[in-house]
Amino acid sequence: DENFELVHRTIDIESLNLKENEFILRNLCFSIDPYVRITLQDPTSIIMKYGKGVLTGQVVNSIGVSEVVKTNNPNYKVGDLVYGAIGWEEYSHIKPDDASVSSFMLVNKELLKDTPLSYHASFLKLGGLTSYVSLIDIGKPKEGETIYISTAAGFIGQLVGQIAKIKGLRVVGSTGSDEKVDFLLNELKFDAAFNYKKIDLNKALSEYCPNGIDIYYDNVGGKTLEVALEHCNRFARVVACGMISQYQITNPEERYGVKNLINIVLKSIIFQGFLVTDYLGKDIEKEFEKDIIEWIKSGKIIYKETVIDGVENIAKTFVDMLNGKNIGKYIVKIADY
Repeated sequence: DENFELVHRTIDIESLNLKENEFILRNLCFSIDPYVRITLQDPTSIIMKYGKGVLTGQVVNSIGVSEVVKTNNPNYKVGDLVYGAIGWEEYSHIKPDDASVSSFMLVNKELLKDTPLSYHASFLKLGGLTSYVSLIDIGKPKEGETIYISTAAGFIGQLVGQIAKIKGLRVVGSTGSDEKVDFLLNELKFDAAFNYKKIDLNKALSEYCPNGIDIYYDNVGGKTLEVALEHCNRFARVVACGMISQYQITNPEERYGVKNLINIVLKSIIFQGFLVTDYLGKDIEKEFEKDIIEWIKSGKIIYKETVIDGVENIAKTFVDMLNGKNIGKYIVKIADY
C-alpha cells in the first residue's frame, strides 16, 4: 500500500455551480476486485488497449453505490442511489465527458428492505452477474458433471460453486488456506476442497476429480490452468474469468507460458473468456435478477463479505485482497446511508 497516496482536499457542494448534466455523488460503499489491478499498468501495456488505465496521480476507480447530493442532470434527482464506477474518494464530481457517466444505474430502494446496501455494490449487480452468466452461458452445466474452481473461496468462486451445486454438479475448489478450505466444505457444502499450497495440484485433481473435469472455472491462469487442462474431459468447457497469478507481472516475457494448449484441440475443449458488460440488457440479466433474489430468500445462496470502514483503509484492503487474505468479498464502506 506504499504505492498509494491518500490526498486531502475539499469540495464546496453548496456553492458549486454545476454545468449541464453534471452531478455530485456522496460515495457510500464499493467493491474491491482483482480486475482493478489490471488498470494500474504502464499506459503502453497491451492490456491498456482494452480499457482505460489509471495514470500515476489519478484517482483509482471501483464499482460501488453512491447517493446523488446535487444534480444538473435530468436522469438523476437528489436522494437517488446509483450504482456504477466511482473513485476511491468520499465525494465524486461527475461530468458529461467522464467515461463512467453513462454507466450509472439506479438502485431499487425496495430491495433494501430485504438486503444490505453492501450487497448492491457487487453481489446483486455486476459481481453476481459475472458468476451467473459465465457459468450458465459458457460453462453450460449439466447435472452430474464435475466442475473445478480455482480461487474458490473468493467472491466469484464461492458464487459459481453454489450455483453449480444448485444445478446438480459435483463441485471441487482450491484455495490458499485451511480456514478457507473449511469454509468451502462446511459452510458452502462443496463436495471437495483443498489447500493448493499444501498439496501438489496434479495429485489433488487426480484424487478429487477421479472422473475428470467437465468445467474448469479459471480465476488464476498460469501453472494452474496448465495442470487443469491435463485433467479436462473431452468436450470440457474452460471459463476464463481471470488470471490473477499474472497480474503483478509487468514484463510480458516473464508471464507463464502454458505449454499444453494442444489439449484444447485433442479434447475438443471450449475455452472462452468474457466481459460481463457484454451481457447487460440481455434476457440472461433478468434471469439472474430473478434467480438470485429467490436463492437469497430461500437460503440456497450463502454470501460472505468483509466490510472495511474508511477511505483511508482502501489501499491496504486492495493489497490484502490481491494477497488472498479475504474470504469472500471485500467491501469498503465510505459513509452511512
